[in-house]
Amino acid sequence: MTQLYETMYIIRPDLSEETVDQVINQYQTLLRDQGAEDIQTQHRGKRRLAYEIRKFREGIYVQMNYKAAGPLVANLQRAMRLSDEIIRYLTICQDEPDTDVEAATA
Repeated sequence: MTQLYETMYIIRPDLSEETVDQVINQYQTLLRDQGAEDIQTQHRGKRRLAYEIRKFREGIYVQMNYKAAGPLVANLQRAMRLSDEIIRYLTICQDEPDTDVEAATA
């Protein structure tokens, strides 16, 4: 069963723009190859972190929204955990929009 997921991850700020694009494409390809659907990626740019992570004060934020099965998310998180380019990541499961509620308020 597929669910809607949102993964936000932070890439090291000392990487070149070309390397950042390669990292983003790597995770998009990983999702696509394992059967994820409706992959939407937003490059949020370099921002200051609220606190220091691995001696970095800034990071490049990327947000991905997609539909996938649970085991695929576990594979994605494992790849991010083992990557030197990613300094932090978080995946949340989103609820499907309830069409009954939307119809009732219209």
